[in-house]
Amino acid sequence: MLDTSTPVSVARAVEPPAVEPPAVETEADSTTRQRVLQLVASAGPVTTADLASTLHLTPAGIRRHLGVLEADGQIVVHEGAGPGRARRGRPARHYVVTNHGQAALSNTYSELAAQALRFLADVAGPSAVQSFAEARVHGIEERYLALVGDGAGLEARVDALARVLATDGFAASTRAVPGLSAIQLCQGHCPVQQIAAEFPQLCEAETQAFSRLLGVHVQRLATLASGGHVCTTNIPTATTSTGSSPAVRPEEGRTS
Repeated sequence: MLDTSTPVSVARAVEPPAVEPPAVETEADSTTRQRVLQLVASAGPVTTADLASTLHLTPAGIRRHLGVLEADGQIVVHEGAGPGRARRGRPARHYVVTNHGQAALSNTYSELAAQALRFLADVAGPSAVQSFAEARVHGIEERYLALVGDGAGLEARVDALARVLATDGFAASTRAVPGLSAIQLCQGHCPVQQIAAEFPQLCEAETQAFSRLLGVHVQRLATLASGGHVCTTNIPTATTSTGSSPAVRPEEGRTS
């Protein structure tokens, strides 16, 4: 007989806890996360409470964004005490931006600049973008002219231009082209590469500035913006036998 004095244990099928589907990333989430990253970059080391107070968001919401940014390697917890008075209990975590985060911010600013140029083109027409490109390079050209000089030989001016471009982060160098009486100016990096891919007027204005600085007609053979592995500008040197023209002052070379 079955002993009914002892309770019988009946095994029940235990249902696994419901798994919530991953939250869909919205444009508002992405925008807020960028604001968080920008604030960490400008105010870091910064705490969750500081971010929540500045952005008028809940600490829980800020922690969610911080978690995503930290998992992506764009921010890290700062080693050492953060600013402000020490508090009792567990110290608050202070966040700073990593190099990866800085690169992400650069891309964000590039997109913002591209949006501004699109708006300018829509409102005032493509000629307004061309005018902006010329005005932008005009200021750079004025500064370069004092460093490149207008009395030295062409090859010396090309070398000087490469040096100042390298100082400005363009990773510039020169190389002679045997048999073609030319020098190639190479730029391995371009700070406005992403924007110039959509607005080639920036590259065109820079090429014209090189022509004025060097006093000869130069030709762009390839650009990073168009998919090349380096920006290559061909500079003819055949005129050096009879003397090359001096560099043209920025205000003399511009067209109205």
